[in-house]
Amino acid sequence: MLKTYDAPVYDYVCSQEQKNGQVKRHPVVVIGAGPVGLTAALDFAQQGIEVVVLDDNNTVSVGSRAVCYAKRALEIWDRLGCGERMVAKGVGWKLGKVFFKDKLAYQFDLLGEDGHKMPAMINLQQYYLEDYLVDQSKLDDQIEVRWKHKLIAIEQHDDYAMLTVQTPDGVFQMEADWVIGCDGANSDLRSMIGAEFTGHFFMDRFLIADIIMKADFPPERWFWFDPPFHRNQSALLHRQPDNVWRLDFQLGWDCDPEEEKREDNIIARVKAMLGEDVDFELEWASVYQFACRRIDQFRHGRVIFAGDSAHQVSPFGARGANTGIQDIDNLGWKVRLVLDGVASERLIDSYHEERSFAADDNLLNSTRSTDFITPKSKGSRFYRDAVLELAEMTDFAKPLVNSGRLSKPTPYVHSSLNSVDEDAFDGDMAPGTNCADSPIALAGLDGWLLNQLGKGFVLLVFGDKPMDKISMAGLEVRVLCVDQDLQDVQGLVRQRYDGKDGTTYLIRPDQHVAARWRNFDRTKIEAAVKRAIGGI
Repeated sequence: MLKTYDAPVYDYVCSQEQKNGQVKRHPVVVIGAGPVGLTAALDFAQQGIEVVVLDDNNTVSVGSRAVCYAKRALEIWDRLGCGERMVAKGVGWKLGKVFFKDKLAYQFDLLGEDGHKMPAMINLQQYYLEDYLVDQSKLDDQIEVRWKHKLIAIEQHDDYAMLTVQTPDGVFQMEADWVIGCDGANSDLRSMIGAEFTGHFFMDRFLIADIIMKADFPPERWFWFDPPFHRNQSALLHRQPDNVWRLDFQLGWDCDPEEEKREDNIIARVKAMLGEDVDFELEWASVYQFACRRIDQFRHGRVIFAGDSAHQVSPFGARGANTGIQDIDNLGWKVRLVLDGVASERLIDSYHEERSFAADDNLLNSTRSTDFITPKSKGSRFYRDAVLELAEMTDFAKPLVNSGRLSKPTPYVHSSLNSVDEDAFDGDMAPGTNCADSPIALAGLDGWLLNQLGKGFVLLVFGDKPMDKISMAGLEVRVLCVDQDLQDVQGLVRQRYDGKDGTTYLIRPDQHVAARWRNFDRTKIEAAVKRAIGGI
């Protein structure tokens, strides 16, 4: 029982198909109503797909668990209608400080420029996040979340899957064109499918504790290497809403997890960190070990995996939940086009191509962070400490400090859906990259560029508007013209997209660049659209 939050209890409802004993085919069934599964439901519904979510529980997660949510995930949730609520409740931050022993060694700014709607990061307890996602799901009659529904078996066929589900009223069966596995690191669905999940566990343990405390610390990420209060180990401090603070203490592999979870031992560690006179209450605590691993294939027949059921990383860098949300961002529009018959299942296969590439990037960064934080040899420890000492005095060592490379999107630079640049461009908006936001005015009102994208394929054009839309192959590609359809109020759209007159960007429904040219050429555009939906 938490002191600052009362967890909701959601009603179990026996579905009509179970009552009738009729097997019903659904377009999409999502397994798991955590952050990734609920985001999947919202995304599929926004694509116009009816979706059923099955969860064997009837409430939100216990404890705060994930806490840091990055700008890209917030932009995705904003597209789905609940990003602003999360930001309003969360603690926004962008500055991080790294301490070595009792000195500041390094600090960083995650977003060193203005002109973005969403902050670099927010801290928000996972139970609030899930609560908000459930609320948003209730607003869409295309979403049905079924609590106390446990998947106990699955049988795959060429064009559908048969699910056997256990409920308080017994067992029944349902069918799905596509099943999305979002049931976490210990995924039962992954085991049922027999999918391989390879990687390695790190031989270290950490204490995670949330405490209730009124303090004047700024909303920053503070990370310590070898601090006076926790010698030869590391520690982390984050502020959350409701005067709740997240603390992490590295414990080492030889610790006794049950002993470390005793309240008197946790209190002793907190007082050593914050002072004997600090006034606080313990809200929640756990001891964890972490792994870096991923699934062999993100798609197995009619089953597609996302989030922790597809990949696990260490908590350093806030890459777990944020990566899972980007999985879903990549998937929903592809399933829509396949269900509509506009694209072949080759487009679904591109989900594995792009998101396994991102997962490998996250695993690499997460492993490097863990190796820096928990060196496994005297030589590694000597290198780390030397980097930290030099970072206090020199600029060249600062980029080598690694207390967790914080979550950033992985560009799909080698994706088969991209069209290769034919012209020279400045800036970061290359094919495969998620679009940068910028302030705009629309119909005389202040707004944001990303809020105008994400509604199907869009052509972002600078200069004269050649036409309103292009219709082809079952798709309607909308043309959005800078200075005619929207006003670039601060010049940041042109700056961030190197938007000389005539410049044209093809943007996917997930707000990623698919192609760009210096001139509007319909023949090239149509070829790029075909490629972006999995055509040759």
